Amino acid sequence: MSDFPIPQDGRLAEQFARVVDVERKIPRALEELGPVSGRDVVLIGTVDGIPAQQLTALGARLRVVPTIHGDRRRLRAASADAIVAWWSGFRGVDPSELVATDRVLRPGGRLLVVHDYGRDDVSGLRGDLPEYGSWSRRDGPFLSAGFRIRVLHCWWTFDSLEAMGAFLETGFGQAGRSLAATLRRPRLSYNVAVYHRTKGAADALERADASAEPAEREATAVGAGT
Repeated sequence: MSDFPIPQDGRLAEQFARVVDVERKIPRALEELGPVSGRDVVLIGTVDGIPAQQLTALGARLRVVPTIHGDRRRLRAASADAIVAWWSGFRGVDPSELVATDRVLRPGGRLLVVHDYGRDDVSGLRGDLPEYGSWSRRDGPFLSAGFRIRVLHCWWTFDSLEAMGAFLETGFGQAGRSLAATLRRPRLSYNVAVYHRTKGAADALERADASAEPAEREATAVGAGT
C-alpha cells in the first residue's frame, strides 16, 4: 500500500519524496503530539516509505506492520508508547481498530493518524473524498471516537513551474494539467490532518457524554484542538 495518497510508480515516487512537506511539519507534529523520540513506536505502513524514514530519524524505536490486525506476536499487549498510521491505515475508524490499538498501547499511549484534510490545491486533483468532509466533522468517525485533530498547512514545493507542471501531468493527467495552468508559484497548498487520541479516550468520552449537560455534551463531542 502507498504511504501517501498519490500514484507512486518508480520515478514519480522519488520526485514526490523530494517535494512533499519539505518544511517537515508532519514529523514535527508527530513528535509534539506523541512524542515518538526514544519511544517504542508501531507504524502502520511500509518499511521503505517516507514515514518510516522520518520516524527513525526522530529517534523512534520502530516496528512496521501492514495493518493493526497484523501478527499478534509482533504486536504484544502493552508493548508500544505510540502507534502511527499514515494514510494506508485507518480508512475511517472501525471499532475493532480501536480495540486493537488499545491492546497494543501502554497506559497513556498515543494513537496518531495522518490523513489529507482538503480545502487546498491538492484536493482539486483527487475529487470528492470522505477525508475532505465527513471525517473531520464532530459526528464523524474520528472526532466522535475520542480523537482530537490538528491541521497542518503544508506544501508540495517544486524547483520551477515547469517541473511542477510535468509532475502533475504525469501523476494526474488532465486534472494535473488544469491545476498547473492556474498556479503562479511552483508549489501546491496541502492541508494535512493529524487525528490524535490517548489510549481509552473513547471510553472516557462516552462516560463524560452520558453525564454532561447538553451544552457540555456538545463541547466534548467537538474534540478539536491540540
